[in-house]
Amino acid sequence: MRFSLGWSGMALAGLALFAQAGVASGLYFSHHDWELACDNTRTCRAAGYQRDGDSPAVSVLLTRKAGPHEPVAGELRIGELDGDAADSLASEGQLSLHIDGDFVGRVELAPGTLSAVLSDREMAALLPALRRDSVIEWVAGDSRWRLSDTGAAAVLLKMDDYQGRVGTPGAMVRQGSRREEDVLPPLPAPVIIAVPVAENGAADRPLTSATLQEVREVLRATLEHVDECFGLAAPEDGGRELTASRLSGSRWLVSTLCWQAAYNMGEGYWVINDVPPYEPVLITTSGSWYDEGTITAAHKGRGIGDCWSRDDWTWDGEQFIHTASFSTGMCRLVAAGGAWTLPTRVTEIRRAVDERPR
Repeated sequence: MRFSLGWSGMALAGLALFAQAGVASGLYFSHHDWELACDNTRTCRAAGYQRDGDSPAVSVLLTRKAGPHEPVAGELRIGELDGDAADSLASEGQLSLHIDGDFVGRVELAPGTLSAVLSDREMAALLPALRRDSVIEWVAGDSRWRLSDTGAAAVLLKMDDYQGRVGTPGAMVRQGSRREEDVLPPLPAPVIIAVPVAENGAADRPLTSATLQEVREVLRATLEHVDECFGLAAPEDGGRELTASRLSGSRWLVSTLCWQAAYNMGEGYWVINDVPPYEPVLITTSGSWYDEGTITAAHKGRGIGDCWSRDDWTWDGEQFIHTASFSTGMCRLVAAGGAWTLPTRVTEIRRAVDERPR
């Protein structure tokens, strides 16, 4: 991400393409006020919000694991209030759900938070309401948090499709007579063995200034467009210093600043051999930091920080593996740092015995 993208642009970084019987990659999809994130285990999370520009802020998260007969779990999160309304909510700790003016039930906010788990009764009323034009509100005193249904039907249909539920009794949108047992099964998260990196003094053959200049030219060849990383320009043309961290006795991680925007920046990271041919492998040009075998890219969706995206890459002794990709939901002022964790890539990371390569 080279410059300040809106939420839809941020999410594209973690997009996935398809789900088949034995293979799944993550999926991100959004329509109006609703979005969907399905990860590579086929667990899906749909989040809806108030209409853009409305207040106060509200969001509902619907989570469903893959496999036959799996239920849909619901959570509610509301935005903060000011003054008397906030005092009233704090004292009551309770909201009532109304759909098309009819009382459905009460939800208890978790102590010290503005979130709640939705009951089976509330979910049974909410899911049908999301498929039609409805007025969905949580009410406390004079305050009302209105959830938009615009885009919900398309998002829930996409979730059903990704999990192979369309036409089954358990589908949320297009139910039918297909066997529930035909629903796609869950997949295990890939297991990644994280290998400790070498200490920078171990088996050291330092990268000299001349070597780094030679490496700079080799790194440029990995870019599709030279302007993807201004740090690789020649020093006299504004290029930045290259930083090298040892990974093993024969491999280095080299980095430099590639781009800057109003509230985001991107560092480029490459794995190289410590002697020619360097054979550079580009990991990302949008990194944020590196720490002991993990590269992280974390970016705000906008300056106030109410929505983020994050990706991690983990060193397995031979290469950096993409081990995590998630966002915190749309930029709708629900909570500082984002309302939810919506992954499209999950893994199980296990640590190898801490015997650093020499």
